Amino acid sequence: MGKKEEKANKEEVKHNKEEEKKEESKKEAEEISIEDKLEQAEDKFLRIFSEYENFRKRTQKEKAELISGAAADVYKVLLPILDDLDRAKENIEKAEDITSLRQGLELIFDKLTKSLKLNGLEVMDVKDQDFNADEHEAITNIPAPSEELKGKVIEVVEQGYTLKGKIIRFPKVVVGA
Repeated sequence: MGKKEEKANKEEVKHNKEEEKKEESKKEAEEISIEDKLEQAEDKFLRIFSEYENFRKRTQKEKAELISGAAADVYKVLLPILDDLDRAKENIEKAEDITSLRQGLELIFDKLTKSLKLNGLEVMDVKDQDFNADEHEAITNIPAPSEELKGKVIEVVEQGYTLKGKIIRFPKVVVGA
């Protein structure tokens, strides 16, 4: 029986070696597939990252073009007014009548305010309103002439402006104390 046991042991060892080889080949296959998956994931990440960078650069460029286009539109509106001011400047020396100069300047001013208003610029009307620190810049407080003017805007030192509803310059005001 010694030979039979020895033969059985050899077969068992041989069988175990075959099993080990199968497991090793499975592990190698798993390692290869894990490495492939990692490589695919890295490739996918790089592609997505590159796509994002291209998107970011494109949107920055579009934004810059939009801003410069908007600035050009504003300048186009202002150019005729600048021409009017040039003509007024040339005629100041020749003018003999101050009333006509005043009327000419008022026309130019009206043209400027209308042009700016068409582009969304509005003057903030804040006189006699309650002071609001979020919308007004207080220069100073003075004693209120009447009780009802306490805490209200008494005088506007510098006008405030909104552009399409957003404050672009806060009005500088004097507040009644």
